[in-house]
Amino acid sequence: MNTFTLHLQSATQYSRVDELTCFVGADISGSFGILAGHARMMTALNYGLARYRLQNGDWCYLAFPGGILYCLDNQLYISTRRYLSDTDYQRISAGLLEQLLVEETQLKRIKDSLRQLEQEMFRRLWQMGRSGVRR
Repeated sequence: MNTFTLHLQSATQYSRVDELTCFVGADISGSFGILAGHARMMTALNYGLARYRLQNGDWCYLAFPGGILYCLDNQLYISTRRYLSDTDYQRISAGLLEQLLVEETQLKRIKDSLRQLEQEMFRRLWQMGRSGVRR
């Protein structure tokens, strides 16, 4: 059976996985699969899970916050900010959910901080207008 190589790249990690028989991912158009000998392509991957099968038949799962996929000459490159890789679907799903919750909490904190900053700026502008400060 024909195989290809996966190169996973993030800001702090690099992994090379040889002897893939297929890769299944998703982009804005939906789910897609890649087999050995696939034509050159590039796409932006969605946030979530992808999977690949090794020549021995084992499935492995990837979780990432989106990324860029590039396929050329039986080499598949995925570049992302970070990724999780595991052979256990339940474990990686739980890891992805945990990661999503942490990011949502951080995003809420940032939005709250920006809202407070905006309110403080409006308050000071209002005070400047009342005290007659002109620019």
